[in-house]
Amino acid sequence: MDIRKEVLELFKGRFGNFNKIQELAIPKVFYGKNTLIVAPTGAGKTEAAVVPVFSRILDIREREEVKGILAIYITPLRALNRDLLDRLYWWCNNLDISIAVRHGDTTQSERTKQSKRPPEFLITTPETLQALFLGKKLKDHLRYVKFVIVDELHELLDDKRGVQLSLGLERLVNFAGDFQRIALSATIGDLDLAGRFIFGYRDFDIAYWYGVKRYDIEVFYPRITEEDFELSRKLEWSPKIVWSLRKIKEILDRHRSVLIFVNTREMAELLVSRFKKWLPDYPIEIHHSSLSREVRERNERLFKEGKLKAIIATSSLELGIDIGHVDAVIQYMSPRQVIRAVQRFGRAGHKLEEVSKGYIITMDPDDYAESLVIKKKVEEI
Repeated sequence: MDIRKEVLELFKGRFGNFNKIQELAIPKVFYGKNTLIVAPTGAGKTEAAVVPVFSRILDIREREEVKGILAIYITPLRALNRDLLDRLYWWCNNLDISIAVRHGDTTQSERTKQSKRPPEFLITTPETLQALFLGKKLKDHLRYVKFVIVDELHELLDDKRGVQLSLGLERLVNFAGDFQRIALSATIGDLDLAGRFIFGYRDFDIAYWYGVKRYDIEVFYPRITEEDFELSRKLEWSPKIVWSLRKIKEILDRHRSVLIFVNTREMAELLVSRFKKWLPDYPIEIHHSSLSREVRERNERLFKEGKLKAIIATSSLELGIDIGHVDAVIQYMSPRQVIRAVQRFGRAGHKLEEVSKGYIITMDPDDYAESLVIKKKVEEI
């Protein structure tokens, strides 16, 4: 494998040696194979995909004049786009590869700039990929695409956005020919089915590695005390709601930075409003996809800077967005799926050698029983 020297030097200077998933995946990607990369959160899947792609982009530039987009990196969330731009800009700046992000929040001036001078590496979303075909100039730049990387594939498998992405990739073939496809995921049950979904009829390889990732999860069931009854009368909430808020605060006070996941945007809004009413000055905020970009970015920044104790979030923070170190994760009511639990609890102790600490706050017997089963399954992975 002849990864370019400048790419290898950058990698080793920042990360040291390749880990197991990178050793498995990088040769497959470098030699042009459609590849599904599956490994735990924090295992370095992004580098496993982009290191060989960057090397091959530099090779292409030496052989021919590049006038369009060579690689497209697709993620399910705009917030993840921004995070990736920050993360990959270091690589591209050092390798003199142009990079940009394109999604619903991209300004008109930036869109015009991209149409006139397209980046060699473009980060976008499934929805915006479709919009690229409508641009009079931009669609011409798609003729040069050689690589498409799809991140967080599990988020798209059972979703209409995934169908939209599959159609979009086939439309892209009409412009660029049959480009190389690379897909990344931390949690997939049926690897062959996932591969057929993203690669279609094409041959593909799987780079799979699941090292020892340890989880420590506690499940709580309401134990109402006299203090809960007193506070419930004062706040005019049910004792069970008061207990859950007290339990969350008790956990938060033991940790420096915590993500609190809920299953719906409505629950996120309700939970944060209850905290604001009970403890108006407590450093806790909210994050979900319906909030404005400014609010989401502000709360991400405050959490990263250590100015927030916790963020209450939906799946908008479930993926690999860099918001700094997370001590623990609280799941408010059952996460319903083992895959979802692994993804969410894996945000705490993000590195493979760290233990991911998690808590599940349940509210009724069915919720409690389901959560105990999910805890057992996660800790057995």
